[in-house]
Amino acid sequence: MPAVSALMNVMIRAAEKAGRGLVRDFGEVEQLQVSVKGPGDFVSAADKRAEETLIRELNEARPGFRFLIEESGEIHGSDPRHRWIIDPLDGTTNFLNGIPYWCIAIACEKDGEIIAGLIYNPVSDEMFHAEKGGGAFMRHKRLRVSGTKQLSTAVIGHNLLCLSRPQAHQATMAQTAAIMPRVAAMRGFGAMALDLAYVAAGRLDGFWQYGFSPWDAAAGYIIIREAGGFVSEIDGATNPIFKGNILAGNPSIYEEMKAVFKTCGPKKSIKNTAQKTG
Repeated sequence: MPAVSALMNVMIRAAEKAGRGLVRDFGEVEQLQVSVKGPGDFVSAADKRAEETLIRELNEARPGFRFLIEESGEIHGSDPRHRWIIDPLDGTTNFLNGIPYWCIAIACEKDGEIIAGLIYNPVSDEMFHAEKGGGAFMRHKRLRVSGTKQLSTAVIGHNLLCLSRPQAHQATMAQTAAIMPRVAAMRGFGAMALDLAYVAAGRLDGFWQYGFSPWDAAAGYIIIREAGGFVSEIDGATNPIFKGNILAGNPSIYEEMKAVFKTCGPKKSIKNTAQKTG
């Protein structure tokens, strides 16, 4: 394994520190203060504490970097070239229901391009990370997407969200109906960033989603690409992070899914619905 860069070390330390606090909160989840922002969209004291830890740790190590972060939105800094894109707790609904499938997601953007990504599940202590041109890893183990060649033997990830835009909802229903008879199984785990990490690790063969925010997709985007997978918008356009729709998979399954979705996709492009995935 190539040596982990100084930048990735900063990301790892910040994620692990925030993760320790989240694990403590997860053990006392019944006592957390929780507010509701919208249907299926919760924010808890745990989110806020994790966010504060990440901002403090990353700011200390890389002062001046800007932030785009799930709870606080855009935080400006003196460095116009670099930006952290962060979800301090992806899978909040799972977290609040005692389901150990949630994560911290951190991506680093330079001049508009994602150059590093990290996705960390503190419960299992599984950390997925990648840097541009350096490959993808789970800790010290090299990650590769699965070798599944046909949809008929594929396991596909997808989360059926409470989408607020009728066009996105209709497209999701049509695509689900089209893909389900063609695959071995579908799984909806409730934390999109971690789902994308599972594609990179070969645990899922493919994944697609409407209605998410940049912090849900940014880290997984580079991890999948560095693991040998394909990632795009559902119609094949190149950069899904800020578009609110994503298609990912190993090369064979990605192409098969894209072909299926061409027959049942929306007639017009669906703009970002910007809805949290958990």
